[in-house]
Amino acid sequence: MVSSGPENYINPQNLVSPASHHNPLHQETSRQLKKAKQKSHTYKVHNMAPQALSWICVSLLVLLACSSSVAARGTRTPKTTDPTYGFKAVSLDESNFELQPPYDESSGSRYSFDGTVRKLWVLSSDKPHTRQSHTSPRTEIRMTGYDYSSGMWQFEGYGYVPSGTSGVSIMQVFGGGETATTLMLHVINGALRYYDRQVVEDNIYDRWFKLNVVHDVEASRLTVFIDGKEKLHVSGRGGDSHYFKFGVYAQNHDSSFMESRWKGVRILKKD
Repeated sequence: MVSSGPENYINPQNLVSPASHHNPLHQETSRQLKKAKQKSHTYKVHNMAPQALSWICVSLLVLLACSSSVAARGTRTPKTTDPTYGFKAVSLDESNFELQPPYDESSGSRYSFDGTVRKLWVLSSDKPHTRQSHTSPRTEIRMTGYDYSSGMWQFEGYGYVPSGTSGVSIMQVFGGGETATTLMLHVINGALRYYDRQVVEDNIYDRWFKLNVVHDVEASRLTVFIDGKEKLHVSGRGGDSHYFKFGVYAQNHDSSFMESRWKGVRILKKD
């Protein structure tokens, strides 16, 4: 009798024909099959490697090109407008800056100039700039020597308005048809406005800003730029002769004290 215990159990997988272990033909066939499989695998790897490498190189080149394009766009200088392009500055000296303070005040009591900054101020209780005038108080500078009636002219200057100044004109293009001016820029509660109407620039207090005003007489058009950006484009108001003024000139609802400061003032003309 044969025992069925574990020590006498025979695994069917071990029941290999004795001939398979000792038949030289069978062994040689097995070796050839293994070599063929290894060669096939090596061939696939060697032939796939260059293709994979090529795709990787192409992908890297595309990625680098895209990155360079994005970087170039990111560092490109934004296009800005130079309102003085095509204009030529005229020659100015102190004789071209005519001060108009209240007639009963000395120039030093309402104006100072340190060689760079011109400071102009006025009180709401001050007199007009001449005894014959019935206009509101002002301390302005009237640009002389370059009155014009044709062509394209431009005022440029850096302005500063301290907080609290309100109800005041700080710059004007004098000369109109039915009105005295063809453009005025008012400061009202911290905003720079076209007369007392639309806002040209908000939050104007306590900072230097660059102002350019271009007047095309033939087209009867005026364009205002703040810090190089176009902020206003309006029609003119007629008039046969014009000139530029800046400073402080009281308007409706004026504050008790009004002040503006200016530097780098220029007049330019387009040839």
